[in-house]
Amino acid sequence: MKPRDPYLLTPGPATTAAETKAAMLRDWGSWDGDFKAITARVRARLLEVAEAGDAYTCVPIQGSGTFAVEATLGTLVPRDGKALVLANGAYGKRAAETLARIGRDFEVYTTAEDTPPDPEELDRILAADPAIGHVLLVHCETTSGILNPLEPIARVVADRGRALILDAMSTFGALPIATAALGLAAVIASANKCLEGVPGMGFVIARKADLQAAAGNAHSLSLDLADQWAYMEKSGQWRFTPPTHVVAALGVALDLHAAEGGTPARGGRYAANHRSVVDGLRGLGIEPLIPDALQSPIIVTFRCPDDPAFAFQPFYDRLKAEGFIIYPGKMTAAETFRIGCIGTLTPEIMGEVVAAVGRVLDALGVARRNAA
Repeated sequence: MKPRDPYLLTPGPATTAAETKAAMLRDWGSWDGDFKAITARVRARLLEVAEAGDAYTCVPIQGSGTFAVEATLGTLVPRDGKALVLANGAYGKRAAETLARIGRDFEVYTTAEDTPPDPEELDRILAADPAIGHVLLVHCETTSGILNPLEPIARVVADRGRALILDAMSTFGALPIATAALGLAAVIASANKCLEGVPGMGFVIARKADLQAAAGNAHSLSLDLADQWAYMEKSGQWRFTPPTHVVAALGVALDLHAAEGGTPARGGRYAANHRSVVDGLRGLGIEPLIPDALQSPIIVTFRCPDDPAFAFQPFYDRLKAEGFIIYPGKMTAAETFRIGCIGTLTPEIMGEVVAAVGRVLDALGVARRNAA
């Protein structure tokens, strides 16, 4: 019997369903009516998942989620405007670097990687600097797995009359995002995270009025969201060659998302995956870095065992041989590794992960501390 592909215990790309993979076995003409219909249906479904009303539209963009972040910042932040980035990990820092590269003025409100931004401090920053027009928040910072407080941040930004851009790359489709109710200016995500599609397409849920006002503002031809939107509305087509197989796969993945029960059910399964792996590894003496109250169900950062017999690369290699691909840590303050809970994983599979970690620790000669 052919061995199965390894499970991807990462924050994306994620393990996908057989039906999603099968959707990529057909070739599509990007100009053809059938493919245009897929694009239109995907855009409409993404608006539904985002809880966005008629004032919003969905603009897909070729490339990874980072392409979509740059497209959003470069299109919506005016050339003479200023943005504030809330950064407590690598992806907030990347957004700040993006603003620097594209020549937009910005400030960064930085907190530690295990500390969410404080809405009261944000309010003070906005009150002191009326030049700030846009605020960017990373919903789940997968550097650590921390879940940042969307609703309190959104209230502060709205009360100060500013625009909130949400990087929802690692939460869209698993955690509720009330785009219209919160008055978000834009929500950015990608196909290959909690929607369980494949890499190659990002998308932005944005207010139509903001896109109209941003015509000609973008620093880039290919990353001009306003132009991409205008062309799609006019022709139903992408401006440049689209990732046809990725779009078709996302269409099927969205069907599976709906069949599972939508965002509440998808998020519930991920939460059960999270509980299974956290409880199991705690039983082996391995503790998560982030306090439970701040932890997302998307990815968990674990402290490496404090044992001279432990080294990440042999640990990783042996787990891969067991059929599980994990993620290295990104934390600067502690030695860590990360385990993602998204994709077509189940609590039962996470139990297999825990059992495999136990076998690998034994094989490496790592003592199990505080084991249950």
